[in-house]
Amino acid sequence: MSVVPPSPYPATPPPLRVPRPLGTDAPATCEVPYFDPVRVRGGRYLLDRLLRHRGRALAAGLAVTAAALVAAGPRTALDPLRAERVRGHPVATPPVRRHAPPVDMVTAPVRIADAATVRLLRPGDRVDVIAAGDPAAGGQARVIARGVRVTRLPEPVDAAAESGALVVLSVPRATAAQLVGASATARLAVTLC
Repeated sequence: MSVVPPSPYPATPPPLRVPRPLGTDAPATCEVPYFDPVRVRGGRYLLDRLLRHRGRALAAGLAVTAAALVAAGPRTALDPLRAERVRGHPVATPPVRRHAPPVDMVTAPVRIADAATVRLLRPGDRVDVIAAGDPAAGGQARVIARGVRVTRLPEPVDAAAESGALVVLSVPRATAAQLVGASATARLAVTLC
């Protein structure tokens, strides 16, 4: 067993690898065999063929629609919301919502006793209309309309300024009748909501 003394010089690096010229590491080429061209059937003429046979296309569309309607099944008066029954789970019927009938909204011109209060209002504001009876006659204040919308504020006429100011409100038809009746017997006032 011989011992090699350590070299006083550092180890030499491995030799550098020089790259080969381009194309020398590629495999050899081979000849491609001849084959017939690939043709896609009807690709270019699909729209033309569809137009020629539009009766068939329409019949196919109607058949698919009819099949979908049959699959949905008929709805009877006894069971309008028929659901598919899943094994082991009872079918819950959704609650029936009762919608309130639509309210007929009308525009009602109302004369408010205090013209200065009307100057504070703008179209779109929500107000409560209050009828104040004559206190000497034992009249009390009562709310005629709640949260009604101001639609317009007509320009005051000089002669009418003493008797208040006009306000046009959007109210339900029944409330409009109450406003007219209250304005004949009491002074009307508004409060902003």
